[in-house]
Amino acid sequence: MNERELRVDAERRMDASVDDFKQRLGTVRTGRASLAILDGIHVDYYGTATPIQQVAKLSIPEPTMIVAQPFDTSTIGAIDRAIRVGDLGLNPSSDGKVIRIPIPPLTEERRKQFVKKVHGMAEEAKTAVRQIRRDANEAIKSLEKQSALSEDDSRRALTEIQSATDQRTDEIDRLSKNKEQELLEV
Repeated sequence: MNERELRVDAERRMDASVDDFKQRLGTVRTGRASLAILDGIHVDYYGTATPIQQVAKLSIPEPTMIVAQPFDTSTIGAIDRAIRVGDLGLNPSSDGKVIRIPIPPLTEERRKQFVKKVHGMAEEAKTAVRQIRRDANEAIKSLEKQSALSEDDSRRALTEIQSATDQRTDEIDRLSKNKEQELLEV
C-alpha cells in the first residue's frame, strides 16, 4: 500500500466512525417520537435476538407516540419486555394487537443523564478516529523506514492525516453539541 492509498483508507475509516456516531446519536431520545430511538432494541423472537424493526411495523401517528404493530401477535409480550428493559425510560402499553409507546417529556435529571451518555459516545467516536490516525501514522513511518517513502512525503502525509483527524473530531464535537442543545431544550 502506498502513502496515498493509506491516507484514503484512513479517511474512509474515519468517515465510517463519524457515520456510526451519527447513527448512535439517533438512538438517544429527546422527548419527541423518533423511530431511531428503538434502533438498539432487540426482541427475543423464538430464541433469537431480532431487531424490533424486523418483528413489527413501527409508525409515529402523533409527535409523542410510537406504535408498534407486530407481524405475529404472539410476539407482543416479547416486544413489550424488550422495550421496557431497553433503558430508554419508555412504558409501552398493549391492547393485544398493537403496542403504543408514549414518549414522556424528559425530566431535568433524565436530560442530564442523556447528555452524559452523548458525551461518552462522542469520546468513544473521537477515540476511534484517533486510533485510525495512529494506525495510519505507523504505516507511513514504516514505509519511510523501508525507504519506500521520502522524508518530505512522509511529513506531508502525516500532516494530511492529522488534518483529516482534526476535521472528524471537530464534526463529532459539533454533532455532540447539537444533540446536547436538543436534549436541554425545554
